[in-house]
Formats: sequence, C-alpha cells, structure tokens
Amino acid sequence: MRILITNDDGVHAEGLETLEQIARELSDDVWIVAPEADQSGASHSISLSDPLRLREIGEKRFAVRGTPSDCVIMGVRHVLKEKRPDLILSGVNRGQNVAEDVTYSGTVAGAIEGTLLGIPSIALSQNFDRKREDLEDMFDAARAHGAEVVGKIVKAGFGPDRLVNVNFPGCAAGEVTGVSVTRQGQRNQELLKIEGRADGRGNPYFWIVFGRADFQPGEGTDLEAIRKRRISVTPLKIDLTDERLFDGLKAAFA
Repeated sequence: MRILITNDDGVHAEGLETLEQIARELSDDVWIVAPEADQSGASHSISLSDPLRLREIGEKRFAVRGTPSDCVIMGVRHVLKEKRPDLILSGVNRGQNVAEDVTYSGTVAGAIEGTLLGIPSIALSQNFDRKREDLEDMFDAARAHGAEVVGKIVKAGFGPDRLVNVNFPGCAAGEVTGVSVTRQGQRNQELLKIEGRADGRGNPYFWIVFGRADFQPGEGTDLEAIRKRRISVTPLKIDLTDERLFDGLKAAFA
C-alpha cells in the first residue's frame, strides 16, 4: 500500500514525524509532501496567484511552499503521478480539530483534497491538555493507537466522497478509555474573541483568540469523546447540501 502523508504544521513538525511512524506500521512505501512553513488555519485554500516551489529534502520527502491542499495536489499530480497513493493521511495536528475546527483546519483540508482526488483520506489530530505537565510526549496517544485506528478505518472502507476525521485525547496512551464513532459537535461561538494590543510605536494590532469557559458537549459528539479520554472517529462528507433546507427553498421558489 502506497501512503502519502501531509500536514498543516509544516514539514519539520513533531506531529508529522508521529504520522510517519504510524504510516510505517502499515506500509513500507510512505511518501511525505508537506508545507515548507506552518499553514495552520489555512482551511481548504489553494495557491492560485503564487507559484508552488517544490524542494526535495530527503528520500521520499518533499517540502512545498504552499498550503496543505497544494501539497496533496502536488503529491498526487506530480510527485506520484506514475503511481497514485492508495491512502492519504494528514496530520498529526498539534491540537484537536473537532466541532467547527473542521471548517478552519488545514489538516482536515488535506484529507478533503485527497477525497476530491478519489483517494481514501484520513485527518488525524492530537488534543493537548495544557494542565498535563507530567506528559513527556504530548503525542503519546496518537503514536500508540494511531496505526490500529487507521487500519480499522481502512478495513471498514470509505463511501464515495467521504473522509474520516480522527482526534486523540490529550492523555497518556494507557489512559485512553476507548474509541467512539462520533458526530461533529458545536461550541459556543462567544468563546471566539478579538484581543487588541499595541506595538512598540503605539500602533494597534489584533489577535483572534479563543476564550476559556465551560460548556456542555453534545451527546455522541467529538467534543464529548475527547472529554471522556476516548479517541474520536468522525465520518465527514464532501457534499454540504442540507436536504431539509433544500426542500423548503424548493417549495418557496415553486
């Protein structure tokens, strides 16, 4: 099985090293095409106004000056054009990609692009619990359980235009309580704030920040699974059409 891996944290990220270890437990034909620099929050963007710079940095290892979607396109259409990959893995992201994170995530976008190209694709992310200062390896859960989870997903199969989003809880591998197949959750968007600051000359600038507040994750969601120290496996689809609204609009314009 030929596996192409990418991420959005950059080609030198620890999470990509973790994903390479996971992939090599499943295959000896692993290729890396990842962004030259951090592309967190890039979502499903592609570079249309700038050229893509491809740099070979090792055996079967390439860096692209572009987004995760650029990397997947470059990997499939150029680097591996003679023999397409059988599986695309994106991650392991430094931080979870659950709930509305899915719409911002470059990690998930890498898997979306793979799916659009007709290749089974999985996004993987590792929750970080900042209170767990005792954890020497923050990717411990992903390293220990990643290959088994990916293997079971591949064995189960993918429907057309479907991908899978996997999130590992922020705990030691031995503290993981199981695996849950989940639906995408939703947070309170009041947690998203703008923080204003001033530079050395007194000019204002701003950061988008996420506030910290308690909230109730919905039952059966990715948010609940992570809170319960379970691995979250969420099936996603490319088609975003809302059937209920579709019927209502169709009636309104009849």
